[in-house]
Amino acid sequence: MSSTEPPSASPANVLPKVAAVKVADGERLRSVHLPGITLTVRSRPPARAGLPPALYVHGLGGSSQNWSALMPLLDGVVDNEAVDLPGFGDSPPPDDGDYSITGHARAVIRYLDASGRGPVHLFGNSLGGAVTTRVAAVRPDLVRTLTLVSPALPEIRVQRTAVPTGLLAVPGVAALFTRLTREWTAEQRVRGVTALCYGDPGRVSEEGFRNAVEEMERRLRLPYFWDAMARSARGIVNAYTLGGQHALWRQAERVLAPTLLVYGGRDQLVGYRMAQRAARAFRDSRLLTLPDAGHVAMMEYPETVATAFRELLADTGKPAADERTHGVVEDEPVNQSTGG
Repeated sequence: MSSTEPPSASPANVLPKVAAVKVADGERLRSVHLPGITLTVRSRPPARAGLPPALYVHGLGGSSQNWSALMPLLDGVVDNEAVDLPGFGDSPPPDDGDYSITGHARAVIRYLDASGRGPVHLFGNSLGGAVTTRVAAVRPDLVRTLTLVSPALPEIRVQRTAVPTGLLAVPGVAALFTRLTREWTAEQRVRGVTALCYGDPGRVSEEGFRNAVEEMERRLRLPYFWDAMARSARGIVNAYTLGGQHALWRQAERVLAPTLLVYGGRDQLVGYRMAQRAARAFRDSRLLTLPDAGHVAMMEYPETVATAFRELLADTGKPAADERTHGVVEDEPVNQSTGG
């Protein structure tokens, strides 16, 4: 585990009842029970049988809903599924309380192995970008292509606007923030998140904003919400400090799958300057830069991202991944300086 604190979230079987998760037209939700975790998977019926599978992995504080704008644009080329990582969306916390990058990657791999859907076109945003980079590096047999939207890969000089999010990793800060913001409404919280994540918050529709407020109200009723946020933030910080074969940039260099990189010029969480470094690190990469986009380009400019992915498929022209040697997800050493 990336944290030295014992798990504190309530067991899934004693969690309080909360409002149902919103499902867009054409989407379906189902629960997948696996050893140690239960995952909620959002899917769309493919346009026709035989399309290659795709799996989408969200970022810190997000959920599978973050891909609802992009998935219908790709119905004709892939069979879409998006997963709620353990402790996020409608997925309960993992039994072992492991929210490290490796823990999340292990959950994705466990699902792909159990479902038999691999190799997939794998998508990741922010935290999900770090998770899917690790998956692609250690299990290349599961990945056809990799699409990363503002991946949370280590930066030496972190933007000031990203510091508050990183501070969630410090033990006790999440509890303090919860007390200090007790009087904040869900609408105030959503406005803050939108201002942080979007290049232009005005691109959020009224309906989209109302849906986000309802989802925030639902999440705030979950007793493990802040615990999942804090531990996952700590997992990112710990991953940033790892060296050797566990280092995320080293693993990026090991990725064999053709990779599409998407960076936003107004991203306040992942530096736009990291785009060129990422393009050099991933051996078979294509770079899409969107000067007006923020941290969630697949939500702000889904048509542009969809077009870039279709071009990736046309360029690679490979319906399936080559046979490769199976790898394993190695356990990360605990970083004592950032643990509890």
